[in-house]
Amino acid sequence: MAAKLSNFSARVEPRLFRAMLGLPRPVQRRLAGRPVVRDGQTLDPEAQWMLRIKDLLKEPAAETLPLDAARKALLRQSRLVGGSQPIGEVREVEVPGASGPIDARLYVPRSQVGSARQDSPLLFFIHGGGMMYCDLDSHDPLCRFLAERADVRVLSIDYRLAPEHPFPAAVDDCWAAYQWVSENAERFGVDPSRIAVGGDSAGGYLSAVTALSAAEAGVPCAFQLLLYPVTNMADPSESRRMFGDGFFLTTEFIDRATTSYLSDDDDRRDARVSLMYTEKIPSDLAPAFVATAGFDPLRDEGEAFARLLADAGVPVQMKRYPGLIHGFANMVGAGRTSKAAVAELAVRLQAGLART
Repeated sequence: MAAKLSNFSARVEPRLFRAMLGLPRPVQRRLAGRPVVRDGQTLDPEAQWMLRIKDLLKEPAAETLPLDAARKALLRQSRLVGGSQPIGEVREVEVPGASGPIDARLYVPRSQVGSARQDSPLLFFIHGGGMMYCDLDSHDPLCRFLAERADVRVLSIDYRLAPEHPFPAAVDDCWAAYQWVSENAERFGVDPSRIAVGGDSAGGYLSAVTALSAAEAGVPCAFQLLLYPVTNMADPSESRRMFGDGFFLTTEFIDRATTSYLSDDDDRRDARVSLMYTEKIPSDLAPAFVATAGFDPLRDEGEAFARLLADAGVPVQMKRYPGLIHGFANMVGAGRTSKAAVAELAVRLQAGLART
């Protein structure tokens, strides 16, 4: 009986959730409650309604759960909001990490299935999750969506997670894997001069560190897609104070992730930890697009990093999605607002990898 109820819930819950987020916007506005206005911004009604649904369902926050339970909860939540996204082909592969092979997943858009081409652009994708959560499955819907909408191949990597593998394991895995992919681009039907690196949150941080390493080593990197990246683990920003409670990503989550990733002996001003402490930005660093969310604790540091790049002469574009919250990029399977924002990110990615 318990198994039947579990299977029933697994089938019904996603449909119910999508139906609730698919309600007309005026209905969502009424159900969500009074508008939330902070720092001159109004929380998007769809985002507010989703947060209220989470409260009504008494969905536990990941930071309140034991590690294994939290990882399962975040995977379930990501599948709920990500839905089932079409894709031409998916291949499970392995790539070298810093201490042995790591799992990876290649996404081929429908337009390229069966093609003998060897010059496709590629997004080397690094998932978020505070360096301690998430995996290939949690970000599978987003990778499918980006691959199809941008018409690029996407290679998502499963780097080692803290606390089992603290800093610098994730940094080292991402860099080792990126170098190998660049040197073996033909295995994936990819033009090595048209490889981008990108990711969300912790993945945005790891992507930026990887791009900096590539520029310093002379390894090709064409573009950076940085989605609400972590860029400063040393100095809490005003947005961390302003939005650290009630908007999905919390101060407690950030603190737990940071202390799991870093030891007391690690220097939080190390540029591989806090990008804002990068002393010299390479002159040939890849152009970047930095996306932030208005109600995200990481908003200010992401925008500060974009300004740091721009001041160093790096071609950079930045856009704040003022009504959205941290994690909106995963919401491609429910609602309209976040999906529309991610569709725009796909356009930016496609443009960043276009032939010059």
